[in-house]
Amino acid sequence: MRSIPIAKPLIGEEEINAVVEVLKSGMLAHGKEVEAFEREFADYLGAKHGVAVTNGTAALDVALKALEIKPGDEVITTPFTFIASASSILFQGARPVFADIDPKTYNLDPNEVLERITPKTRAILVVHLYGQPANIKAFREIADDHNLYLVEDCAQAHGAEFEGQKVGTFGDVAAFSFYPTKNMTTGEGGMVVTDDDELARRARLIRSHGQAEKYLHVELGYNLRTTNMAGALGRVQLRKLDGWNRKRNENAKKLTEGIGKIGGLIPPYVDPRVYHVFHQYVVRVEDDFPLGRDELMAKLRERGIGTAVHYPMPVHHQPLFQKLGYEKDCCPNAIEASKKVLSLPVHPAVSEEDIGYIIQTLKELAS
Repeated sequence: MRSIPIAKPLIGEEEINAVVEVLKSGMLAHGKEVEAFEREFADYLGAKHGVAVTNGTAALDVALKALEIKPGDEVITTPFTFIASASSILFQGARPVFADIDPKTYNLDPNEVLERITPKTRAILVVHLYGQPANIKAFREIADDHNLYLVEDCAQAHGAEFEGQKVGTFGDVAAFSFYPTKNMTTGEGGMVVTDDDELARRARLIRSHGQAEKYLHVELGYNLRTTNMAGALGRVQLRKLDGWNRKRNENAKKLTEGIGKIGGLIPPYVDPRVYHVFHQYVVRVEDDFPLGRDELMAKLRERGIGTAVHYPMPVHHQPLFQKLGYEKDCCPNAIEASKKVLSLPVHPAVSEEDIGYIIQTLKELAS
């Protein structure tokens, strides 16, 4: 039976050889490969500084600590994302404030954010969900008008652009993830990106025991350094990223051409101002489709087509946030989306034949 996974990291001989060279060198911990990866990734984005860390959640945590977000502060963010976007705010002792999403893009809605600004608000944390940039210029304007920090969660948006400018360069600071299912990977890993010299300096201190120089510790820090193996892997993957993103777009276009003709399935909306890198290809299963979302997933799985739901529960409905006293009724667009979204395979390893099989299978299940 055909098998099309929902995600597949692409690791070739070039990546293997780069990692083997590091292993042969004996220089395994943070070193020249990591520092070269930091420079190359920042240059790719058009940013001044890259600070590599162990994972995307660490990148968010370090970014907020570098901004000195503190207990009693509020940070406005989306409830429709992976929990790390909100838990990173809790790590500071601050309070996540959830604003609803745009039902077309699933990204944070600027108008909803405006309604939630209070004297305690210190920052807006915007997620570029599924690889589609949020309306980031609107958020930049809101942040400037209200003297707030703007943080970009770019964990799913490597190489994505808003009006020709890469995401990760609009905010005061940004965080990227290099988990294996992302558009590029270092195995595990993350990156803090900023143009601000002081934020970069603080991020480097926080990443490495608050150490300004060897055995001189000027503030409380972690050990969140990454390895030269990860740096070497990331450097090779970065060189391939644009080609992989083009392939994701080609696959998404073909899927949309086929799925757009199937009643009850709504293909992704793409904002005309953006370059969407399709970390996920997410359809909406409406009530007039003959199968419910979960039943459709089961039928596709039986036919060898991998699927996932990103995300089946809004963050404010998670038990952690219910224990913290968050109301369930807020953010109705996020609640509705969680019941209807379905991710289909779009990664570069999906072939044209696979696309045809996915579309044909969906047509058969719709009839």
